[in-house]
Amino acid sequence: MTSKRRFALDLSPLRRRDFRLVYTAAGVSSFGSMITYVTIPFQLKQMTGDPLIVGLLGVVELVPLLFMAFVGGALADYMDRRKLVFWAEAALAGLTALLLVNALVGSPQVWLLFVIAGLSAAVDGIHRPAMDAMMPRLAPAEEMAAVGSLNSLRWQVAQIAGPTLAGLMIAKLDVAWVFGFDLATYAVALVCFGLVKAVAPPEAAERPSLRSVVEGIRYARSRPELIGTYLVDINAMFFAFPVALYPWVADRYGGASVLGLFYAALAVGSLLVTVTSGWTARVHRHGLAVLLAAGAWGLGIVLFGLAGSLWLALLGLVVAGASDMISGLFRGVIWNQTIPDHLRGRLAGIEMLSYLTGPMLGQTRAGLSARWWGYSGAVVWGGVLCVAGTGALAAALPAFLRYDGREGLARKQAEEAARAAELAALRPVDAPAAT
Repeated sequence: MTSKRRFALDLSPLRRRDFRLVYTAAGVSSFGSMITYVTIPFQLKQMTGDPLIVGLLGVVELVPLLFMAFVGGALADYMDRRKLVFWAEAALAGLTALLLVNALVGSPQVWLLFVIAGLSAAVDGIHRPAMDAMMPRLAPAEEMAAVGSLNSLRWQVAQIAGPTLAGLMIAKLDVAWVFGFDLATYAVALVCFGLVKAVAPPEAAERPSLRSVVEGIRYARSRPELIGTYLVDINAMFFAFPVALYPWVADRYGGASVLGLFYAALAVGSLLVTVTSGWTARVHRHGLAVLLAAGAWGLGIVLFGLAGSLWLALLGLVVAGASDMISGLFRGVIWNQTIPDHLRGRLAGIEMLSYLTGPMLGQTRAGLSARWWGYSGAVVWGGVLCVAGTGALAAALPAFLRYDGREGLARKQAEEAARAAELAALRPVDAPAAT
């Protein structure tokens, strides 16, 4: 194998029809959603001028998510995962339509933006666990690193193109055009999801209940490699997620016309890692890789906060984005290669809380600390605390630091074989096995 092929992006999962359809739908939907993601904080800034108000969006989104992520995870282990994703997309389209209506009225309402943000987070609690649990069923286990890279690629394209377009649109057009564009992307996504074959729940799927949710939590607590992925990412995002301050930092470099560049710069860094991600399949110390990447994320955010020029600020975000991508790839591999399918939905709900809790609370932290330290100080000290926290977690989680992916994959295969044997023993002799 040539050096070029060793580092090239693995496109193998795209040979599978349903994976292509889901990939296309998610990519189009993500593109539109990123445009709205940039526009709502900007709209709030224009309406209130208060960074704390913008930061409070994270808290409003977190409250319903704390409950719905567990509900969504349990449903994803019991129902057709494709159907859950389809109806969640339809609900998100309806909420985007409300954003459009609010923008079109003479006096848009701040309270309605917060209500829509909270409802969107609640729907996302159904959507993401089902989507995350569906992906491992669309490709074999040996392609999970490639699946993770491809999923990251479509996110990065959305994160680069979406915010860039959003910055141009909100600088020249009314925000209603932005929400209308997002609504159109949902229509395309729904058509693609409608063509995907059903993704049936695992055999002997457990009906959603408090007991089934607790079972998922207990399983997560029993795996130090899973706990490590959650805590390291929460630490990094809580202390060093500066997105709520982007509209104010952008004022130093040109205002709304450069705002989208900040969002895009993170994705550019991620994209650079993704298109050269062939090397990730040869890394087995996944815990160590996640820790190193989280520390590098913090350093990139420090550079962003200290920068005195636009190009240096963007460079800091590119470094941070590349580091976050490395962390995300290896966290995803740990999740997909170690969690049994019958628990995948519930664990996806817990994963969702881990990778969204940090950014959501991080927005509020950034907005609040900006009142004390100023915008630059809030960014810089957040990055410093991220690096310090990552070092502390490395010392506190030795099992995660030593984690080897080959051992994790072997354990998952043994667990699923044991479950299959248990179900076979309980199944009547003349009953066919589930497919």
